[in-house]
Amino acid sequence: MKIGIHSLAHPHAEGYLRLLTGRRDVEVAITDPPPHDGSPRGRVVAENFGIPFFDELSDLLAWRPDGVIVCTENARHRVAVEEIAAAGVHILCEKPLATSLPDADAMIAAAADAQVALMVAYPVRFSIAFDALRSVVDGGGIGELISFTGTNNGKLPSEREWFAQPELSGGGAIMDHTVHLADLLTVLMPRANATSVYARANTLLHSDRAAAETGGIVSVEFDNGVTGTIDCSWSAPADNPVWGGLTLQLVGSDGIADLDAFDAQHVAGFTTGIGPIRRGYGDDANATMLQTFCDGIATGRWPQPDGATGRRSMAIALAAYRSLEAGEPVPVE
Repeated sequence: MKIGIHSLAHPHAEGYLRLLTGRRDVEVAITDPPPHDGSPRGRVVAENFGIPFFDELSDLLAWRPDGVIVCTENARHRVAVEEIAAAGVHILCEKPLATSLPDADAMIAAAADAQVALMVAYPVRFSIAFDALRSVVDGGGIGELISFTGTNNGKLPSEREWFAQPELSGGGAIMDHTVHLADLLTVLMPRANATSVYARANTLLHSDRAAAETGGIVSVEFDNGVTGTIDCSWSAPADNPVWGGLTLQLVGSDGIADLDAFDAQHVAGFTTGIGPIRRGYGDDANATMLQTFCDGIATGRWPQPDGATGRRSMAIALAAYRSLEAGEPVPVE
């Protein structure tokens, strides 16, 4: 199987490269067309991995890949996805799916018209910790779900300045970190839809380096009566041994269940001269996500989360920005 990676703008791209080049059943190639906006130069990265490099997306598509992973800046997802779909190639797109609902709708339509898969990169739903939480909820372990409290805190992504430039990212910490938890909620409540969002945000953190909000809280109400909050801040210190973390607490009629997605498989300690250290082990959610994408290509069964699911989660983030402007709760489109 041949998998291409389009752009190294998103830091996850190099992680995907490491995982895919470690597989014997996958050939990998990349493209990293300018403008680079803080991403590494693709030709150098390709040489380091010993894989083909192409100057433009059209050249990568001429290589005839089975699938392409889109890791451009968020605002450039639509153009890339439409070109890849038109070539009849399956797509795994970084989150959020797009920066506007019309762009998301156009991407979903392009994939449908070309009869190719459009999957969205939400690796947390593939973690063993979330599998355990979902089993508890689906098994009735906490009864009827009443409310939730989620946190997705991380470092300011300073190695990719575009994350804090709304014209390229679609926003700041709200756009970056609301969607992961919103996606998990769509899995836990597949028949419920978000109806109302109220958000507050500030720039108290990193105000000298970011052109967008760096801290936020998003309150969400669903049509099944479930309500909760998502803390979506860039609040992790720069010297934190990991980029951040994701937690979710569910309150039900019969109990409470807690998820800490990145605390399940690791060892931690302290080294003189280095400081805190942390080493992960065991299952890799990104590897499972990539395997799901490849399996979908091989079997013709389009993998989840798909474009429509990605649209649902990004609609919550977009409603948060409308709420910030209005200063009050707003409906989710």
